Amino acid sequence: MSTHAVSVILNPVAGRGHAARIRPQLEQALSEACARASHDTRRLEWHLAETHAAGAATVLAREAAARGADIVVAAGGDGTFGEVASGIVGSRSRLAILALGTGNDFARAIGLDGSLEQAIATIISGRPRRIDLGTANGRPFLNVAGCGFDAVVGERVNRGYRWLRGSAAYVAAVLESLRDFRAVPMRLEVDGRQFAVRAMLCAIANGPAFGGGMRVAPDAELDDGLFDVCIVSELSRPAFLRAFPRVYRGTHTTHPNVTMLRARRVRIESDRQAPLLVDGDLVGTTPAVFEVMPSAIEVLVPQGAQG
Repeated sequence: MSTHAVSVILNPVAGRGHAARIRPQLEQALSEACARASHDTRRLEWHLAETHAAGAATVLAREAAARGADIVVAAGGDGTFGEVASGIVGSRSRLAILALGTGNDFARAIGLDGSLEQAIATIISGRPRRIDLGTANGRPFLNVAGCGFDAVVGERVNRGYRWLRGSAAYVAAVLESLRDFRAVPMRLEVDGRQFAVRAMLCAIANGPAFGGGMRVAPDAELDDGLFDVCIVSELSRPAFLRAFPRVYRGTHTTHPNVTMLRARRVRIESDRQAPLLVDGDLVGTTPAVFEVMPSAIEVLVPQGAQG
């Protein structure tokens, strides 16, 4: 009988502490599902470890992959997903997702509905799908990276609005951040093409959405070997607020101050340092280089999911 190892990496502070509260339910569900799935030729065993600092999920994932884990489960939000992916890239371990964070945009991109039941079923019997990773200054990411206003908003969400989750937290952060944000003069090199712009934000998207449902790159595909790049040039506060709701429908792409591009490599420099957001986490400032790693990782998606 062969043994298949499932390693769960849980970020207990994800989703305003929701991840810690759900741990007993998660452990019971995993035990029951693994028992049902084990049979004469395969035995499923699982192990859970908690993160306690930024970057810990990458270390734990790397250790799990080195031990030969067949599946490494990222249990948290988009930041946890990206850290776990960083730890297993180049290994034979497959990534599985348990969405417990504030935004959970990557989970939706692969067909997960946010329920524990579907997530457990996908861990046990999901379909493998090979997808791209991006890198931001060498750091791998799964979903969206960027700099400017979106990074300011993401940092504000991470340190505040404890009474809000999902889209509500991001909308509140947008309204507060807009009061004192100023466009940043940026110089971009996009697959060799040069651009200079006073930008509100520049999002480098592997997946279609971030910020709890903002469809910043509605046509982005996780496995096409390309970034979708969204550049928003300077807008007045009233004009930004009028245009902002369109991002939830993905119709902002036709706005005259929005430029959409596709590229394998993007370099951004700015006259003043702009914060850099990677999978929901603030990780530094410009200058930044973003590159695609095509088909770099295998992720488990629900049976019947598109893609």
